[in-house]
Amino acid sequence: MLISLSPPAPVMSPVHRGEATHCPYCALQCGMNVSGGTGGTPGGTVTITPRHDVPANAGALCQKGWTAGELLAGGARLTTPLARASRTSPLEPVSWDEALDRVASAVRGIQAGHGRDAVAVFGGGGLTNEKAYQLGKFARVALGTSQIDYNGRFCMSSAAAATNRAFGMDRGLPFPITDVAEAGAVMLVGGNVAETMPPFLRHLRNTLIVVDPRDTRTAARATLHLRVTPGTDLALALGLLHIAITEGHADLDYVAARTTGFEAVRASVASWWPERAERVTGVPVARMREAVRLLAGAGTAMILTGRGAEQHAKGADTVTAYINLALALGLPGRPGSGYGCLTGQGNGQGGREHGQKADQLPGYRSIADPAARAHVAGVWGVDPGELPGPGRSAYELLDTLGTAEGARALLVFGSNPVVSAPRASHVAERLAALDLLVVSDFVLSETAAMADVVLPTTQWAEEHGTMTNLEGRVLLRRQAVAPPSGVRSDLAILSGLAARLGRDEGFSSDPGVVFDELRRASAGGVADYSGITYERIAAETGVFWPAPSKDHPGTPRPFLDRFPTPDGRARFVPVDHRPVAEDIDDDYPYYLTTGRVLAHYQSGAQTRRIPELNEAAPEAYVELHPHLAERLGLAPGDMVTVSSRRGSAEAVARVTRGIRHDTVFMPFHWEGANRLTNPALDPVSRMPEFKVCAVRVERRDPLAAGERGRGA
Repeated sequence: MLISLSPPAPVMSPVHRGEATHCPYCALQCGMNVSGGTGGTPGGTVTITPRHDVPANAGALCQKGWTAGELLAGGARLTTPLARASRTSPLEPVSWDEALDRVASAVRGIQAGHGRDAVAVFGGGGLTNEKAYQLGKFARVALGTSQIDYNGRFCMSSAAAATNRAFGMDRGLPFPITDVAEAGAVMLVGGNVAETMPPFLRHLRNTLIVVDPRDTRTAARATLHLRVTPGTDLALALGLLHIAITEGHADLDYVAARTTGFEAVRASVASWWPERAERVTGVPVARMREAVRLLAGAGTAMILTGRGAEQHAKGADTVTAYINLALALGLPGRPGSGYGCLTGQGNGQGGREHGQKADQLPGYRSIADPAARAHVAGVWGVDPGELPGPGRSAYELLDTLGTAEGARALLVFGSNPVVSAPRASHVAERLAALDLLVVSDFVLSETAAMADVVLPTTQWAEEHGTMTNLEGRVLLRRQAVAPPSGVRSDLAILSGLAARLGRDEGFSSDPGVVFDELRRASAGGVADYSGITYERIAAETGVFWPAPSKDHPGTPRPFLDRFPTPDGRARFVPVDHRPVAEDIDDDYPYYLTTGRVLAHYQSGAQTRRIPELNEAAPEAYVELHPHLAERLGLAPGDMVTVSSRRGSAEAVARVTRGIRHDTVFMPFHWEGANRLTNPALDPVSRMPEFKVCAVRVERRDPLAAGERGRGA
């Protein structure tokens, strides 16, 4: 089931009132109505129906959306704070006062002994704009620490780095999502939208070119599938650009009028003749030429990248190479054409705009910019000199926890790094070495289960807040369901902790108050929200940033007239291919690539607790080609061990012709896949190389394991 228009059985939950709101999952932020029951009375029936006024989904929901209400009443919900008497003691219920007092006391003691940076904060791309903003302010003002980053560093950071240096702005889609349907051809590089965001499929109406090492559900719909060797997307882009230039497909009038740096890029790709690109990528020259012909001949065209192209130690350069191709073809800034990034997490766009990233302040300002620091400090009522400088990126922060140079305490909001971080076993070891681990979540995730203090928080339909979807449209999530007794919002948690740390003012628990402050803090920044209000979002079904005043119409297509660079031109940037950080060899002879499946989301902390979704995808698996399975003596359903230089994971074998002979695939929604992945970092974006590492695959003894007879 890709897009279901028939809802499952109603979900029982305490209902506040029927409201038009948005899905808790991906960056489409599909509109949905949550209704039923009577004002806060337990035992009401929640009914979820799709909204038709939100262009991203226009009446469709995937199975994750249809079942999103089940967690609101599920038995997995946390409804009281938990704490340990000692590191070896079990988690036990405590009062809110005791939990917050314990956290504040420990924070004060750790910072007194080890300095401000001894306490770190780790956020999430699913937090509302209000929470992301308040979390960044809390870290820098209440804690005074530079050590804050978030799991969006693992998702969109390479595309963000590339679009900033090419266009002067990072917005996932710099055009409304409805423009995608107007494109005569779309090249989708490393994205599997049929499983990750199914309602997006309705916008793919014309020629589709898919770049992916697997025959995914999206590739099955493609006019042309380029099955690239893992880790060679950059080489493919260079070969495609070589063809576009040498075979007369470049739009030289556009290049002259709207760009700079073309000659340097032309020279840099001169050595990437198609036959060389074929040897590196495995994509036949004829297919490369056909891809360029389809893009150039379509009239309007788009190039969209996803995590498959971006989650590499050269991800920023890979995205840059596809932007160079788009610029050479004259696509960005033309209606129905352009380059875009398919943002993954629900608020992956807004989450990186307002200060929970190590190097940024609200409004997408640089924390190293004196003018930006002065503006934000003025809004916060502090001296600019009090604001710490940039801290470590996400993996670097996690990698140094509990060491002499790293933090001694970590506060986690909206993330599950024990499952989602690369080299995950090592990350778990670093978390165990902390003096204090605090996790705010609404379920006992794998990370929360390791914590010293767990704070139960409200979830998507139980609170107000804004989200910014992949097209830069700021949306309003309305409260539809009364939260269970005993839980608090993240804003209330931050307010309570700030007060205990001596900041009695400036940390409101009211999302409307926080959003108004965010508007002031973002004013004049690249991501200017100052003209956006809750009332306006409701009236207009979302507002595109930048919107610098209440009478400004918003900016759905920011590149039409000029690019937000000093000279108004987009920048070509020369890049070159380099090998993967860890190539295959005799000891680890196969490439591992990872990704998502239709039924689950991110680390699976939510979706693995929903019976219908768990039934659809109940366990981890490894996908491999029949020839590889035969060579290894594997049958469908056998248990296999997949090992890298960082660890091992066990999974069920699935045999399919839809993958390369030298490659295996594992979904990352369960513990295991990220024990194997490589934390090698992109030098610009600090993105880890999730998408390719070297592994070996071995058959487990089925008699010893008692696993024989499982289905594929």
